[in-house]
Amino acid sequence: MIHNALMAKTPVAILYDEIFLEHNTGSGHPERPERLFEVIDTLKNNPDFKYDLVWPKVRKADNSEIALAHSDKYIQLVESEIRALDDDSPTFLSTGDTVISPKSLDVAQMSVGASLVGIDEIMNGNVKAAFSFNRPPGHHATEDRGMGFCIYNHAAIAAKYLQNKYSLSRVLIIDFDVHHGNGTQDIFYDDPSVFYFSIHQHPFYPGTGRPSETGMADGEGFTLNIDLPKGSGDEEFIKGFSEELIPKMNDFKPEFILISAGFDAHDNDLLGKLSYTPKGYSQVAKIINSIYKNSNAKGIMYMLEGGYVPENIDNASQAIIKRLLEL
Repeated sequence: MIHNALMAKTPVAILYDEIFLEHNTGSGHPERPERLFEVIDTLKNNPDFKYDLVWPKVRKADNSEIALAHSDKYIQLVESEIRALDDDSPTFLSTGDTVISPKSLDVAQMSVGASLVGIDEIMNGNVKAAFSFNRPPGHHATEDRGMGFCIYNHAAIAAKYLQNKYSLSRVLIIDFDVHHGNGTQDIFYDDPSVFYFSIHQHPFYPGTGRPSETGMADGEGFTLNIDLPKGSGDEEFIKGFSEELIPKMNDFKPEFILISAGFDAHDNDLLGKLSYTPKGYSQVAKIINSIYKNSNAKGIMYMLEGGYVPENIDNASQAIIKRLLEL
């Protein structure tokens, strides 16, 4: 009876595989395997989560799935450049500032596949929410270019997968990484079926994401950017959701919510200069839950983007997962 009572909550699916640690970015790089050590250890061993999480087996995405958001030419470029590496010394992808090493292709394919498994778990009714601890991150990757530590764009592929496999017509992508997700915005900029919302630091890499960027052609009005000056904290973070995003969602009513969850806006991050705290992430997750409920959406999935202090990733992820367990 005690076990049944503990299982009363709908569990959250956690997507992770040890192969994610094999993407070698080299000594001193901020996007390093150690980012995941603390959070995965907590989620596996903290008794607070013992009955609340499920760990589905992840799989590689195939090229037809990756091609939902990336060009065949780019997919072939990634494969050829990684397969040409003859030792474990990391180098750069020719399209930009993304490090690759011999295992990077396997890792990137498995990371995309993890997100798709999360979607399947939700759409098949096994869980209401999932959190995919992707490496490398994805939101800077455009249709035909890897950049900003990113190879494939998990959020964009996931949105296209929802549309292609499950015939959903309204997907919301929320991006609260400290950097604007230029790749995700670019892929959906003229697409009214995907609403892209980013709240990020400005000025900062990659230099895009101004409030004037609201979409184009049929997609006009389906992109919402909030740029925050350095030093902004929980108050500005929460206000962006409550005052700017919620009114838009009353009309859009998403059928599924995807979140590019970067934790480099957490205070004391190595790169970002915003000052969010676990309390702020918790409040924002509560607001996202409310959008889910008010829209009668089918699910919520978080996907890890940036964040370069392991303790911050751990604390913020716990705060969000505790909110997901309230669904």
